[in-house]
Amino acid sequence: MNYILFDGRVRENLLPFTFTRPVADIRIGILTIREKWEKYLGNTTTTITEEYLSEKYPMVEMEENVLINASFLPNEKLVGLIQDLKENEAIFKGEEVIAFFTKETQEEVDFASYRHIDFEDDVIQVVNTWDIFSKNGEALQADFDLITAGRKSAPIPKSNTLIHPERIFMEEGAQVEHSILNATDGPIYLGKDSQVWEGNLIRGAFALCNNAVVKMGAKIYGATTIGPYGKVCGEISNSVIFGYSSKGHEGYLGNAVLGEWCNIGADSNNSNLKNNYAKVRLWNYASESFEQTGLQFCGLMMGDHSKTAINTMFNTGTVIGVNCNIYVPGFPRNFVPSFSWGGASGFSTYSTTKAFDAAKVMMARRNVEFDDKEARILEHVFELTKKWRNY
Repeated sequence: MNYILFDGRVRENLLPFTFTRPVADIRIGILTIREKWEKYLGNTTTTITEEYLSEKYPMVEMEENVLINASFLPNEKLVGLIQDLKENEAIFKGEEVIAFFTKETQEEVDFASYRHIDFEDDVIQVVNTWDIFSKNGEALQADFDLITAGRKSAPIPKSNTLIHPERIFMEEGAQVEHSILNATDGPIYLGKDSQVWEGNLIRGAFALCNNAVVKMGAKIYGATTIGPYGKVCGEISNSVIFGYSSKGHEGYLGNAVLGEWCNIGADSNNSNLKNNYAKVRLWNYASESFEQTGLQFCGLMMGDHSKTAINTMFNTGTVIGVNCNIYVPGFPRNFVPSFSWGGASGFSTYSTTKAFDAAKVMMARRNVEFDDKEARILEHVFELTKKWRNY
């Protein structure tokens, strides 16, 4: 069967992260949403997404296709229903379609002619940016169970202090020495060739993906995920950091999501709780306004390729776009449009020429090429986000 993941109605709610990737390629838990579906289905997937992203994330349509709403995370029961779908059948959660089987081109889909199957069990859905960190613990536990089922952890060196070692799993090539790993409140997963240096305090749920590094003396509380090739230190709480991003020094990051290729300067901090303990409002690209999250704890959302200088401070509920460079003392505004350069004293436009030069150097350090395909995506994002750069 040919499986296609589609963005669905939530894509705009998940900006700035979906400026540069389909919904399916958001990381939550240990795996990306796509990786979860492919592992459950035992099959590769392609994507229906925005046209400007389709060169990097193409869609393959065949005579028979099952389309899956990428905002929903798989579980065993849901996957079983999807694999049993027949032509012109669709699975719904309330009013929202989860998956459907079709032989028609996508422009011709009419759900009025479909047999509706209601999915009434619990399922995790990522609808808003803050869901990525607030639902990370549940997603991490599900991924841990999926990945480690029937497997045995690599031996964990005796120099470490382990609390609930049966909930700690270390992949081949991972290294950890002289650290405290406490899995009381959730599992701890150390991916292939990851490293936990000496003197770290890690409390689950926690996922360190392949080739990622926790430097010396970090304090990490769950539920936190560090994506592939990430590098972290300092204090981190209930945050998700996508691949290839760095928070390599002291400073606090809490209830936050960082995209790929971000860098947080030394002693940078974000607030995740308002002084009056009020619920946090966050910028929403779909409504072009600040909207209520319903959360008391909500910190920083930062799009791909954005960076901060040392000692940068962020207010509770701050949204930073793609390719921003934040510096100078004081708190910048709570919404910083993509391709902005500056800080509390004001912003100017960060030209694509300068931004791409920085991206080429940063990516080359990880042996990844900044190619024309990536440049075309970011050029499109530059144009899409112009209307908000009214400094």
